[in-house]
Amino acid sequence: MKKIMALGLVLMMVFGAVAIAEEPLYISVVSKGEQHAFWQAVRKGCEDAAEEYGVDMYYYGPPSESDIQLQVEALNVEMLKVPDAIVLAALSTESVMTQLEDCVAHGIPVIGFDSGVPNAPEGAIYATASTNNQNAAALAAEELIKLDGFTDALAAGTPEAPVVIACLSQDATSESITSRTTGFINKMYELASEYNTVSVEGHDLWAQPAEDAGVILRVEVSATTDITDVTNAATSLLNTDGLFALFCSNEGAVSGLLAATSGGADLGEDGPYSHLLVAGFDAGAPQKEAVRNGWFVGSVTQDPYRIGYLGVELAVKAANGEEVSDIDTGAKWYTAENIDDPDIAMLVYD
Repeated sequence: MKKIMALGLVLMMVFGAVAIAEEPLYISVVSKGEQHAFWQAVRKGCEDAAEEYGVDMYYYGPPSESDIQLQVEALNVEMLKVPDAIVLAALSTESVMTQLEDCVAHGIPVIGFDSGVPNAPEGAIYATASTNNQNAAALAAEELIKLDGFTDALAAGTPEAPVVIACLSQDATSESITSRTTGFINKMYELASEYNTVSVEGHDLWAQPAEDAGVILRVEVSATTDITDVTNAATSLLNTDGLFALFCSNEGAVSGLLAATSGGADLGEDGPYSHLLVAGFDAGAPQKEAVRNGWFVGSVTQDPYRIGYLGVELAVKAANGEEVSDIDTGAKWYTAENIDDPDIAMLVYD
């Protein structure tokens, strides 16, 4: 009798366990693209997070970042599956407003990633995993000032012969580029002020004039984002007396500078601008070549892998009812010495 009761207890435990076993969470990830190497790294991060957290995940990216309707259609299909959470980088927030409102109504958490979902309905976006562009650009200032002789040059600047450190930006309206300009200027101002009086000039948005400054931070913004205008802005900077270092705040600014310097060759040994210390932002084949050749001392890259990984991680937490908040996915500094390291190579896309 005891054996029968024991067997019954075991069966109840086994079948009870089967009855209450929960299906894995289902997470829908809808990105801005898939073919570009940046988004491939994002996808790898998403997949690794899904595997680690034991969730089912669907990933979609349209063929190009102009395919708004394809992204909307993919989101509609995923909504029909009633996912436990959605990870979204909207090509157009206006185009997915209805879907976002439905998510609010049905309690489906939406996590923004990369550029996120700006101007989404209140309560729709639980958190966003993205690059803090101010922090990322500040990294360039921190790395530049570490270079041999940099602080000595700052200290040697005089009002009659100031040291000029410039920031080249292709516009003053884009949130990401404006934030990078701010991040670089603010951090360089903080660091350089330890060695000399600093004046910020060139654009009203960032102007901090100072008398008798031995260091000038100059912000140069091109007339338009057209490559010709960016190149002209770069040429203007290159003709500035006392130009010592230059930060290009995005791939467009890098392209303009390279166009103004014979593809970068003029920055090389024996070139007319061989003395100039240049730092970039983003990647792309021309910028990677500039770093490899030593024409740039280094560049800042976003971390697309962590954008994807942390986006899914936040989605899992939100689906489980945990409180989540925005997170900075970080940035990396790459140089000719580390560009081929495995943890950097996957982040510096062509």
